[in-house]
Amino acid sequence: MREVEPSVLKWRVLTSYMMPWPNPGKLPEESSRRSGRFPYLVITLMVALLTTVFWKVGNAFNLVNLALLYLLPVLVSAARWGRGPSFYAAGIGVVSFDFFFVPPVHRFSVADIRYLVSFIVYLAVAAFTASLAAQLRQNAREAIAREAVTSSLFTLSTQVAAGRDLDQVLREIVVHAWNTFGLPTAILLPHPNGELQVQVMAGFPDGKLTPALEPRVIEWVYKHGQMAGYGSSAHRDGNFLYVPLKTESKVHGVMCVGADHRRTGTSKSARIPVVQALAGLASVSIARTHFEEEAKIAHLTAESERLRTALLDSISHELRTPLATIIGAATALGEGASVLSADDQHELLLTVHEGAMRMNRLVTNLLGMVRLESGMLRLNKKWCDVSDMIGVALSQVHDALQNRKVSVHLPSGLPPVAVDDVLVEQALVNLLSNAIKYSPDGSAIDIDALEYDGVLTLRIRDRGIGIPEDEADKIFDKFYRSQSAQAIPGTGLGLAICKGIIQAHGGEIYARPADDTGTVFTIRLPVGDSEQQGLSLGDTEEMSF
Repeated sequence: MREVEPSVLKWRVLTSYMMPWPNPGKLPEESSRRSGRFPYLVITLMVALLTTVFWKVGNAFNLVNLALLYLLPVLVSAARWGRGPSFYAAGIGVVSFDFFFVPPVHRFSVADIRYLVSFIVYLAVAAFTASLAAQLRQNAREAIAREAVTSSLFTLSTQVAAGRDLDQVLREIVVHAWNTFGLPTAILLPHPNGELQVQVMAGFPDGKLTPALEPRVIEWVYKHGQMAGYGSSAHRDGNFLYVPLKTESKVHGVMCVGADHRRTGTSKSARIPVVQALAGLASVSIARTHFEEEAKIAHLTAESERLRTALLDSISHELRTPLATIIGAATALGEGASVLSADDQHELLLTVHEGAMRMNRLVTNLLGMVRLESGMLRLNKKWCDVSDMIGVALSQVHDALQNRKVSVHLPSGLPPVAVDDVLVEQALVNLLSNAIKYSPDGSAIDIDALEYDGVLTLRIRDRGIGIPEDEADKIFDKFYRSQSAQAIPGTGLGLAICKGIIQAHGGEIYARPADDTGTVFTIRLPVGDSEQQGLSLGDTEEMSF
């Protein structure tokens, strides 16, 4: 059995009038017997003390005042211990008053019959006062118990509202019920096959469901959405109380709480609202989880649809332009080959080649994104010369450069790096294509590199339209297009692929606006252990294209 926290134990004591002791034993019985004798002993001492005091100063009071003062033990015992001790206080008060103060003194007989009427009135007043005081005491105990129940349920509801894992939330509810009632509790939810199965449980011996659970009743509760079992109006001859976990929309499951046949009446009727409150918390948690899942699915569906639309629009536009160029050039070559000069035919062939290369870059980017997102990207690392990779990338975008001037600045003795040269070259091609696309014809593009403390840093700077400071990180997101570049065609995949490739190498890539105009892209890659590769590099100072 779970260890019960002090706060839970205190609450269990406060609500003991409606909740059974889960493990009755000799110690509670002995304590009950002692506490049952104690009030009568205290009342006897109180009456004896009052009688002694009244006997000493009896001349200061008349008999009516003394009779009223004997009501004090009755009020104290009624407020403190209830009706039984208060009636005992009234009885010994009458006997003491008659024996010590009513003539003839020290006898139980009375000289005047009117004293008997006074005794009857006294006993009636005492009984009425005791009943009122006891009722107030009972009301106070019930108010304290209700406050404890409300406080406990509020604390539990706060925990449930903050919980995100459904199993954990339901487990807290059943453990709370087990700690509260000391009765086995379980929650059953429908599984994909349609059958109700136990989701969480607490208090069952050896963690196994007792055979007392009735599947037929559980199915009836789940189907009709009505409470059944012990203490309810349906299927009441059972050992469990079955409460449906329902909201306005549907029934989500069934909560089962064990019955306690040792106590009836107030205990049973007071337990049902608490069980219903716990079932309500479970129902709200299940419904909230379902709504969150549906909202998440709807959001993913909408986002997927948005991305699909954006991708189709971008790809159709990107493919249509080079395809139109290729088709136009190929048609001109096929229909007018006899009238076109050699220079014209060569220019048309270059146009076809440029369009094909543009389509090839688009397809390469799409395949690269698929490899990155599917986890199929595998690095084929080897020691590579930085200048060679830059040269290969520049040769692939040579035709797109037009009149732009590219300056490459590399320090002498730049060490080789252990990378997948094909992927890094693809990243450099994407960055150079991006610089060409967003910079005017005739502008300059600078490439420089340096190595420090085992990290290679590559920078590519253009003199184009630049990027806002707040979009410097967003441009590496898939399909993201800057607001300032909406008029320029593109898919928004190139920089996302660059980021995936560089991060796969354990490096980082970022962008920032240049000091005057344009954008600076920076790549940082770990060099690796250059002492093991045995390569030598020539001194490369500067290259221009």
